[in-house]
Amino acid sequence: MNNRPTRIAIDHDEYHAKHIGLTSDGHQFLLTTPFEPAIGNNPGCEFVALYIFNKDGQLLEAKIDSFGPRSSLDENARHKLYNQRLTSLGKVSFERIEIAPFVVEYRGISFGLIIREPEDEDDVFAVEMQPGNYMAFFEPWDSGDYDT
Repeated sequence: MNNRPTRIAIDHDEYHAKHIGLTSDGHQFLLTTPFEPAIGNNPGCEFVALYIFNKDGQLLEAKIDSFGPRSSLDENARHKLYNQRLTSLGKVSFERIEIAPFVVEYRGISFGLIIREPEDEDDVFAVEMQPGNYMAFFEPWDSGDYDT
């Protein structure tokens, strides 16, 4: 196989894909909490990200908010904003979405569902939710499943 993905299916679950689905106007959405890991002198950073897609899975809008390092995270503030983002969508249904890989830059960091190219002929394409690589997708792209 080893085909470059054009659309990734994500099934609704009670973990990283808890808040995905459709808005009342038919847009697809993904509300998530990406993170930049603390490594060496980099203290890392916690985020809330809301991605909105059209019916064909193309990114329309990205709202990303930074909450600083995990060590000093105001969990209540992050939870409040997360819930505000969810409420801002109006009536939604939580269900499977099918979206195209995408990347947006925020504060010099790449966010999105980013394609990782094969490194050699034995490697395969992957699509990773970044930053944090907390959801990784592999063929078949329509399975709806991800690895953590």
